[in-house]
Amino acid sequence: MEEKPVKKPEITPLIHRAQEGDRQAEDEFLALLHSELRRLAGSHLRKERRDHTLQPTALVNEAYMRLRSSRHPHWNDRYHFLAMASRAMRHILIDYARKRNAAKGRGPHNHVDLPPELTSQDMRLDDVLAIDAALQQLEALSQRQAAVIEMRFFGGLSEEEIAGALGIGSRTVKRDWTSGRAFLQGVLSGSAL
Repeated sequence: MEEKPVKKPEITPLIHRAQEGDRQAEDEFLALLHSELRRLAGSHLRKERRDHTLQPTALVNEAYMRLRSSRHPHWNDRYHFLAMASRAMRHILIDYARKRNAAKGRGPHNHVDLPPELTSQDMRLDDVLAIDAALQQLEALSQRQAAVIEMRFFGGLSEEEIAGALGIGSRTVKRDWTSGRAFLQGVLSGSAL
C-alpha cells in the first residue's frame, strides 16, 4: 500500500490565526518556519565578528519577542513575516554593536571598504554601524531599495523571497539591489552624501 504524502498546512492562515491570539497556530507556524528563521539568524551572524556572543537560536528568540511585542503586529504572509524577522534581527545586532562600542568608548568609523557583494566573513561592529547609517540614508531616498538591501544583505533572503515580500518582480529586485548597493558603496567610500 502506497503512503500518501503528508500535506503541510498553509502558513499564511496560521500566521493570521496566531495574530488573533491562537497559541496553537502560533506554535505551528513557528515550528514550520524555525529552520528559515535560523537560516536568517545565521546569515546575520556570519556578517558579524567570529567571536560574537549571540547564537542563532538566541537571535531568533529575541527577534520573535520583539515582533510579538510590537503594538499591532501584522504579517501578510510567510515572506512578510520573514522580512520583518530579518529587520528585527538587524536592529538587535545594531543595538548590540552600539552598546559594545559605547562600552569601549569608541564611535563608528567614518569610512568602510565595502566588499563588492556587501558580504564579509570578518565584518566588525563598526562596519555594521556604518552600513546601518548608510542604509538609513538610502531609506530616505528609496524605501524599497533600502528594504531590498536589508532583506538580501542582512537577512540573506533570495531574490524570489524579496519579490514575494515586497510584491514586486524579481527583475525589480535585481535593479534595486544593483542601484542600492552602488549608493551604499558611494556613501561608505565618502563619495556620496
